[in-house]
Amino acid sequence: MVHLQHHHEHHFTAGEMVRDIVIGMSDGLTVPFALAAGLTGAVDASGIIITAGLAEIAAGSIAMGLGGYLAAKSDTEHYVSERKREEREIVEVPNIEKNEVAEIFEKYGLSKQDSMLVTESLAKNPHHWVDFMMQFELGLDKPDPKRARTSAFTIAGSYVAGGFIPLSPYIFITSAREALTISVIVTLIALAVFGYIKGRFTGAHPIRSGLQTMLIGGLAAGAAFLLARLIS
Repeated sequence: MVHLQHHHEHHFTAGEMVRDIVIGMSDGLTVPFALAAGLTGAVDASGIIITAGLAEIAAGSIAMGLGGYLAAKSDTEHYVSERKREEREIVEVPNIEKNEVAEIFEKYGLSKQDSMLVTESLAKNPHHWVDFMMQFELGLDKPDPKRARTSAFTIAGSYVAGGFIPLSPYIFITSAREALTISVIVTLIALAVFGYIKGRFTGAHPIRSGLQTMLIGGLAAGAAFLLARLIS
């Protein structure tokens, strides 16, 4: 008796959300830190820095969220526009479109004759034909209709969460200069942990991802800090 073994494949499918979290969190960790650090060189009152930091987090999260929303809407509009063009072309110039499909199959190793047979079969269903062209000719996947709203809230929320990390020492420590030292340490640790978690989700080596994120984020925060100090 033959026993069938079920094979379950686990694939990571939340790439867009992780990308939004990375965008929001990385900016939230670096920009408020640079602002707080730059102000520390000018004043030693944590209250002023906290107020400015909260204002920046609010404005930054709104701006980042709006940017994510507009980017996702633009992707959706681009997809719709390209799909309409493909739907029009399979009616107006079907032979050209069939040749394009056959060329794609040939790139995957099918003979010219087999490619044309598969193409003719595919062309009998215009909806699937257009789906094929969108994905394999243009490299465009159908966007989630809720993508724009989800992206906006994800980026904005991640920015807020990231922004409170470097700002939190100023909330609990009266001296701004002492808070800055703690803020640097906390921000670097947060970058490392964030990179480690990101690596676990994306399939990258977690420790390497953590170190890379800490290094890149630390350099970005350091450059922003030096620029803020020069300006102040």
